Amino acid sequence: MDLRKIKKLIDLLEESNLAEIEIKEGEESVRLARTPTSAMHAAPTVIHHAAPAPVMPMHSPVEAATGGTPKPGPDLPAGHVVRAPMVGTFYSSPAPDKPAFVAIGQMVKQGETLGIIEAMKMFNPIEADVSGTVLAIQCESGQPVEFDQPLFVIG
Repeated sequence: MDLRKIKKLIDLLEESNLAEIEIKEGEESVRLARTPTSAMHAAPTVIHHAAPAPVMPMHSPVEAATGGTPKPGPDLPAGHVVRAPMVGTFYSSPAPDKPAFVAIGQMVKQGETLGIIEAMKMFNPIEADVSGTVLAIQCESGQPVEFDQPLFVIG
């Protein structure tokens, strides 16, 4: 690297409030760091460490992101809640002219498709985790859904 370029870099570092600068050209590199003159004469400082906050055990990404277990909304009936596994658009039928996969009061078996979520042009089936009766459908076809949003309640 040219000595004139290095001098310009030194001037640039002095004129700015940067602490260090590093430039790479091909296989050559230059790193300039500013050392404050007051740091050489500074008195030693005492650092007090605060006691770490107690760690709450989290069992899922939702608990880690929200700070606790998600609580069912007040309008959810008692039963197993099937939640959205991803963000996307919910569809209750395989096509607009086709009937819905399930309806309230319908018996479903574990693994049966309840609806689909379109995410990134991919259609992902939402399957029943448990067998039982569909007690509630918490979203409408064509509506956007959030991660972990309640979609169905099966009793």
